[in-house]
Amino acid sequence: MRGGRVGAVAARGTPHAQISHARVPDPAATSPPCATLPLMTDADDDRRYIFLGPDGTGADQGWAFVVVAAETGVVYQAQGGGFGCVQYAQEGYLIPLFGQGLDDELKEIFVGELKGRGSRGMDWPEELLGRLRAAVAFHVHGSTNRNDLFPAPLTLDESRLAEVDEAWVPVLTPDGPGVLIWENSD
Repeated sequence: MRGGRVGAVAARGTPHAQISHARVPDPAATSPPCATLPLMTDADDDRRYIFLGPDGTGADQGWAFVVVAAETGVVYQAQGGGFGCVQYAQEGYLIPLFGQGLDDELKEIFVGELKGRGSRGMDWPEELLGRLRAAVAFHVHGSTNRNDLFPAPLTLDESRLAEVDEAWVPVLTPDGPGVLIWENSD
């Protein structure tokens, strides 16, 4: 079993923190490509913003997280999209995934096959889509307020397939929709 870009900011005041499909604007647009400057989107609101991987810490170590969409007041931000360096954000709670080589197959798909060009809005060939489904099937426990005795696999949220990008894949978790995040290739 395997254990665990940040996506669109969840709409506040909606049940289960429904997910919008907007990208986070990049205030560092004038800085060098792929600058990893923390975003402080809507910094005047009452939410807290956490940028995952702001300085490359953990680079080439193989890390992955799931952010489950929920109204928590905490927004996780990350860079995705390969060399496109798209900034994403998702309000929710973080589930860290542990293990060697967690992101190996994801990197093979997005860096090897797709050459780090990103994939948002792509028409996925069936063979590559099958590989993506298998690559995101990390086993995670639901929240502690459930009766789950065994971890359940994440599944690709195919209703949001157009949002899939390197380091940002919409998934369904035992607790509802979320995003799978790992280190962007840039």
